[in-house]
Amino acid sequence: MDGDEISIGIVNPDGSRAEMSGNGTRIAAAWLMVRTGSSQALVHVGPRTVCVRRTSDGLYESEFDAVEVSEPELVDGIELTRVIVGNPHAVVRGDPDAIGTLGRRLEGHPRFPERTNVQVARVDAPGEVTARVWERGVGETEASGTSAVAVAAATHRNGDVVVHFPGGDLWVRLAGGRAWLTGPAVPLDELPDSGHETGADA
Repeated sequence: MDGDEISIGIVNPDGSRAEMSGNGTRIAAAWLMVRTGSSQALVHVGPRTVCVRRTSDGLYESEFDAVEVSEPELVDGIELTRVIVGNPHAVVRGDPDAIGTLGRRLEGHPRFPERTNVQVARVDAPGEVTARVWERGVGETEASGTSAVAVAAATHRNGDVVVHFPGGDLWVRLAGGRAWLTGPAVPLDELPDSGHETGADA
């Protein structure tokens, strides 16, 4: 740790390493800001750096550069959109309740030699999406920061999008191939149910 910068590593429950974590970088930045009194921090994750700012309403906004969105493709008859947010994602438009079946099927598919995170998303209205997440090396989780960015980018490309997860809402702003992710960071002992896990964006 050096000033308002921090480096983190991310290990999934199966022992694999994750290249990026939207929730993890936000939590690490919030932890650092509480200790330094700053309203901004840089979080280094491998070769990538995420700038996180505390907003006036007490949330945290993370800036992600180079969000890469591929054209839709068919994998075993399933139409999906691949998105790179520092880590790989496969976004399927459909009923979010299908995540258990589709997540298992796609995570380790040969199309993804390094495995992939999977999201099943339903567009409820312009700028509003409901999704569930299957994280690589984890299984289904209640929320995911980079998954929120991937879902927003696959379904909207530009503009402001709120993504509803079982674990809560995250807000994404898309512009010029970049993304800004906003969400809370609450100490574990302040959560209503500290047993909830929100995943680390495998």
